[in-house]
Parts: sequence; structure tokens; C-alpha cells
Amino acid sequence: MTRLSGFRGSRHRRPARIALAVSAALAVAAVASAFHQPLRELDPSARQASSEVAGSEIIGIRTFEAPTDLRVDADLEYAVAEDGTVLTLDVCRPAASAIAGSNAAVVSIHGGSWARGDKANSDWRKVCLWLASEGFVAASVNYRLVPDAAYPAQVDDVAAAVAWLREPEQLERFDLDPARIGVFGGSAGGHLAALLGTLGEGPLDVGSRVAAVAELSGPVGLGLPELDADAASDWLRGIVGEFLGCEPGTPDEACPQAIEASATAHVDPTDPPFFIGHAESEVVPLAQSQRLADTLGASAVEVELAVVPGDAHSIGILDEGLRERVAAFLHAHLG
Repeated sequence: MTRLSGFRGSRHRRPARIALAVSAALAVAAVASAFHQPLRELDPSARQASSEVAGSEIIGIRTFEAPTDLRVDADLEYAVAEDGTVLTLDVCRPAASAIAGSNAAVVSIHGGSWARGDKANSDWRKVCLWLASEGFVAASVNYRLVPDAAYPAQVDDVAAAVAWLREPEQLERFDLDPARIGVFGGSAGGHLAALLGTLGEGPLDVGSRVAAVAELSGPVGLGLPELDADAASDWLRGIVGEFLGCEPGTPDEACPQAIEASATAHVDPTDPPFFIGHAESEVVPLAQSQRLADTLGASAVEVELAVVPGDAHSIGILDEGLRERVAAFLHAHLG
């Protein structure tokens, strides 16, 4: 996969150009990248592949028990990054579909401060299986991590995963409808889901565009004024700085990627519907989600904001009640 520079941060490029850039990137990825760089696997054990939900308490997604008839296709290669990294995903799906091309897909993006985590740790495997239990083809993705790769590598990678699902081979393999692809993420994965949903413009059924976004606890406004207004913690400022490659406290003028990487900066009326979930007192300030919801609403983008009590984070708030709300949202917009 080459760098998706035509996709990243663009609000004025035509959707066809975005789709062509993604398609071309995927077409040359395995050849060009492998030729110039030795292939290498992501090593989740070296990046603490545990969930972003701390501790062993049975909360959120951990309360889900998966049916036994779900299918998992693990470690499918979806791209080779320009640095030679082999990018893989797991597909979780229900029993065989009776009608070809009838399935909606949801790309699932793990959290972990952009620096750790894995598609198949116990909590995110449960997310994948939960989405499959709702009738979706769930694609749980791995992406390059900090410090080996900084922004925009992560959003480039998840964009490539969406485009991969739209390849004819994958559409046939998983009986997918290319117009019914959504995205779900939590924490850093929530940030990437929101950014993926707001980058680009126009039709939602081509390239790396998605038809619905559901995200939990995402730090979605990374500019210094937003972090200051939200009284962001030193911890949050630190991981944002590492992700962006800027020292914490650097003004946006000297760190333009802070705005490029903020979903709040890219909203337009062609963006897909959003579901945003957040806990009242968690580590990412609630104001981050409130501001994104307000910005989406001001652009006439359909948005649902669910604020839950407590201080649990990301998929730690994805209990049975919130799962029902997220599933209803995804069914309403993906069918």
C-alpha cells in the first residue's frame, strides 16, 4: 500500500479521484512495497497487545457471550504498507448467507493509544464476534503502531482495509454489498473510525468511504485549542504528541497534522451518519465527543450521542444496553 496522500485530509478532491487513489495504491502495494522493502509482520506482543480496557473486571464487551455457530477467518492479508509491513485482518461472520451480495460489513478498529493493541485480543475478538452475531461480516483490522509509524500511517491502513473489502474477490468471497460498509472503533480506534468517516466527500459506496460510523471514547479533536479547552490530561497530550510526531503543547501552526488528524476539522454534509458513545467521567474528556456531535449536527449529518454514567472507557462501556443501541444504529443505516 502506498501512502494515500490523495485521501488524507482532503476536503476538496472529487470522490472519483479518492477512489482511484485507493484502488491504485492497493493494486501496486504488494509489488512495489515488497520490492523496495523487506516484508515484516506486526509484532503485537512487543506492543502489549492487551485491551485498552484495564483490569479483569467483567464490564462492557466482556459481558457478551458469543454463539457457537459463528465463523472466523483469521490473519487475512489486506495490504502491504510502503514500509514493508504486512497488514492483516480477521473476518468474523454468521452462518452462510442465503442471498449472494446480501451482507453488510463493519470494519472493527481496536484501541490502545495508537501504540498497542491487537485485532484478536480477547476483548476485540468479542467485538468481532458480537458484530457477526448481529448478522454483519466484521473485519477486525490491525494497523501500524507508534512509535514504528506515526500519523498518517494508521488511517491509511484502515482506509486500505475498507477498499480491500470492495475488491471484487472479497465481495464475492463474503457475499458483500459494497454500498453497505460501516466502521466501528473504540478509543484510538474510535478516533480512526471518526476520521475515516469524515475524510473524503461525496458518495459513500466507493473507495474508502463508509456508510455509517459508530465510535466510542475517541479523542477526535487533536488541535491544541481543543485539548486546552477540554482540560486534557498530560497523559492524553502525551499520546497525542507521540501519534502526531509533535511535542505536547506545540502550537497547531507548527504541528499542522494536529488539524489534519482531527475529525472535527473535516466534517461536511456528505458524511455518513454517526453514533458516538462516551462515559461521563472517563480518561478522554466528554467534551471531545460533544464537540464532534455538535459539528456533525451543524452540517446536517445525522448523529446520535450516547453519554453513559461512570468512568469506563471505550468498549468497557459496551454493555448489553449500549450494544443494543449500536446494533440498532448499524442495522438502520447498513440494513
